[in-house]
Amino acid sequence: MIYTHKIYRLIVIGSLFSCVIPGMAQAGGFGLIENSASGQGNAYAGAAAHVTDASTIFFNPAGMMQLEGDSISIAGHFIMPDASFTNNGSVHGTPGVGGPLTTADDDGGVNAFVPNFYWVKTIDEQMKFGLGVQTTFGLATEYKKGWTGQYHAVETDLKTVNLNPSIAYQVNDKLSVGGGLDFVIGEIIFTSAIDFSNLNPALPDGFADLTADNYSDPGLGFNFGLQYEIDMNTIIGASFRSEIDLDFSGDADFTVPVPGFPDGGLTSTVTLPASLALSVAKKMDKITYLADITWTGWSSFDELRIVYDSGVPSPTVTTEDWDDTFRYSVGFDYQYSDKMVLRSGLAYDETPIPSPERRTARIPGNDRTWLSFGLTYMLDDQSSIDVGYSHLFIDDTEINNTLETINSGLNATLTGTYTASVDILSVQWNKKF
Repeated sequence: MIYTHKIYRLIVIGSLFSCVIPGMAQAGGFGLIENSASGQGNAYAGAAAHVTDASTIFFNPAGMMQLEGDSISIAGHFIMPDASFTNNGSVHGTPGVGGPLTTADDDGGVNAFVPNFYWVKTIDEQMKFGLGVQTTFGLATEYKKGWTGQYHAVETDLKTVNLNPSIAYQVNDKLSVGGGLDFVIGEIIFTSAIDFSNLNPALPDGFADLTADNYSDPGLGFNFGLQYEIDMNTIIGASFRSEIDLDFSGDADFTVPVPGFPDGGLTSTVTLPASLALSVAKKMDKITYLADITWTGWSSFDELRIVYDSGVPSPTVTTEDWDDTFRYSVGFDYQYSDKMVLRSGLAYDETPIPSPERRTARIPGNDRTWLSFGLTYMLDDQSSIDVGYSHLFIDDTEINNTLETINSGLNATLTGTYTASVDILSVQWNKKF
């Protein structure tokens, strides 16, 4: 047990410092589905119904009742994006008035490592307790200073850590239910250049460095789910997660050639959206067929507003107007031998971004198609290893976004195309007690 506690501490510490998710790799918007290596292998198809390990705490807490005894799962995900921007008419200031932006194009993708930890403890024959530590939302893009879109974004970094205690209860032979709380802390970093050279060619550009966190005021949400066994080979599952408001406070640091941009405090609120997943798992001989549809309420993200404590400058506002989305997935598990399970899956993940005008360099996402493969290998009767791999095919992404400030001379427009793809490799260790 001492060994287990040490592992737990390492995972928590790793989560606090490693949850940086490439902006093009999100599961729609800035959501993150990479919370299990076993699920990675079949594109997370049927995740609310199909239970293989303790990561069910995230996907459907009711699934803990399918696990024998106590268990832990520790996973790590290596996310490797490629997101290259090509300029196609970006301009300084008000469209039709400012001159062209002709500086270098760039790739905003950054590699990342994301860990997860899950622990399930049996209370009695009808009840289990679970604890998950994971990231449900996050993003990162980073460009070189001086790139074409530097007035829109240089560095963007949203990190969150979700502490998720849960309870599951076996109602009867066919029905189990579960629920839990979500305690979310996070931090944000937004940096960008300020286009003073467009107002006066004799002036150098300025730079804004905005940082904030909610460590003193964690966001609070809830989740619940159920699983119903239609027959001994067929299970359906449903899982819901609530909206969570994260109230950030922090500091604004401006490097500018003119007065009117004092350093000081800032506040901002980010609403993490609600989601609802419906899944089915059907076992036929050695194959378990899986399917899933997940709705995410991204329409709650209507704007990103940053308010400065001094009132100067005026609030920084980015209109988002995002749409609700659906994610569709199908897959299977194949019991290749007593020691090995093979997996594959396919998913289609909609973007919530409604148009090129609402797409930003901070979150330049688009629709994506997942192709996934994976396996589980039993090391012994009590432990196993999961490996999952996904390639994300992302549609070419058009952007035509104009900054929103009260001074039209600062409102550069970024126009062009992102060409992107993502590779994800996941590894997980599971132990039963």
